[in-house]
Formats: sequence, structure tokens, C-alpha cells
Amino acid sequence: MYTRRQFLSTATALPLAAAAASAAPAVKHVPIGLELYTVRKELAKDLMGTVHDVAKLGYECVEFYAPYFKWTPDYAREVRTQLDGLGINCYSTHNDMNSFTEEGLKHAIELNHIIGSRFVVLAHPGDVKGIDGWKRVADTLNHSIEPLKAAGMRPGYHNHDLEFHAIDGKLPIDIIGGTDHAVGIQVDTGGCLQGGGDPVALIKKHPGRVFALHCKEWSNDPAKGFRVMIGEGIAPWKKIIEAAEKNGGLEYYLVEQEGADIPPMETAARCLANFKKLRGE
Repeated sequence: MYTRRQFLSTATALPLAAAAASAAPAVKHVPIGLELYTVRKELAKDLMGTVHDVAKLGYECVEFYAPYFKWTPDYAREVRTQLDGLGINCYSTHNDMNSFTEEGLKHAIELNHIIGSRFVVLAHPGDVKGIDGWKRVADTLNHSIEPLKAAGMRPGYHNHDLEFHAIDGKLPIDIIGGTDHAVGIQVDTGGCLQGGGDPVALIKKHPGRVFALHCKEWSNDPAKGFRVMIGEGIAPWKKIIEAAEKNGGLEYYLVEQEGADIPPMETAARCLANFKKLRGE
């Protein structure tokens, strides 16, 4: 039996507890995917089986890298069937400059349309000579906007470290950032840090354009470099996540790990767990 004092105390506490619970900010749901370069050896041996295993780890989307460009449309349809069966998506693909030629773009559009991808990302510009070379890369991206827009897609650019090394006093990343706003920017956090850049500042400099993050860790220890798990290097993840979700226009995350001391699939599992913890999931 409650005493009168106990009853009043409980009656007061319940509304306060409910109010506190409703005031607690919910973590916004943003899909977390895997850049399949992380499991590249497995993918080369058995693409369908690897995508299946990645989905079972809890990833919600995947990103195929440049070798996908050699697929036939029929094989792309098989991949789409696999994705649909697993309940995961492919929002973007990684491409080299071959995908941005006139004929190459047609093939890239066809394949990306089949698998449901919305972003055709230039993952590496190749051997670029001088500032004029970087301006040509920017022009290539700008020229791809209209053909991709007609297909319901957008071009994107993925940085490495080279975009943060000045040429004649100018940073290549600023030339890429000077493209039309329709060109999305896929920030590779590890590549940015490796080049001495600030991923938080980069995201804030391009509001609404950072459609995806490549969540890659970096260590200043030369013996480690990229061989560290998310949350175990120097990346300021809390600030990166906040900037991407509040300012960047982020649509999804992509975990990427170039190497580790454990098998790639275990690495992918651990990085996913670490990243979810950092986001408060």
C-alpha cells in the first residue's frame, strides 16, 4: 500500500520522467554502407556471396568501385536482383576518367540506372599535371551534369590526399569545389587527413553538396597510416558527423578500410560497430 506521500511523489515523478524522455534527442537515421574496396579480394572471387555477407553484417547499402564498369547490362540486372533480395541499396559507384568520356558516360548511366545508383562518382582523376590539368578535371565534371541529370543522376567527386597539396599556391580541392553546385562532393575523411586537410572545414565550406562520407580513419604513425579502425586514429568523428548531418546535406555514410591486421570481413564488422557507437546508435 502506498502512503499519501509516496503516491504524490510517484505521481509527480512520472510526468517528469516522460518529459525528459521526450526531450532526449533521437539519433537521425542515416543509412550506413560499405565501400566494397574494403573487401576487394573477396569481391573479386565471389561478388554475389560477398554482397550477401556484407548485408548480413548490418550494412544498408554498398558502393561498387571502378571494375563494375566492365559489367554487361545483363550482369548488372543480376546484381540488382541480389541487392533487392537482400534489402540493401547501391546509391553510388566509383569510376575513373573512362566513365566520363562521351561513350563511357552512356555505359556508366546504363549500368547505374539498372542497379539503382544516383551518383556517378569520379574516384580518381588519374595523373593530373598542374593547375590547368585540374581545371580540365573540373570541366569534365561540369560537362557531365546535363547527361546525368537527364537520367536522374548527379556527378560526384571523391578526394584522396593529392587534392590537399598546393600547386603554385592553389589547392586542387578548391578547383574541384569551384565546379557547379550540382557536382556532389564525396569527402574521404582519411584521404583528407592524410593530405593535411580538415574534413570538418571541407564539409562546412560546401553546404548541401556532401551527399556521402567515406568514413576512413587515419593515423599519423607512419607504421599505421590507414591500418587503424574507425575511432582509433586522429579523425574528430563527433565534429565530422555533426557537420555532415547539419551542414553537408548528407544522404548516407560509407565505411571504408584499406587494410588491417584482421580479415577484411571482420574489419568491416568492427568498423560498423565502432561507427554506430560514435553516432550514438
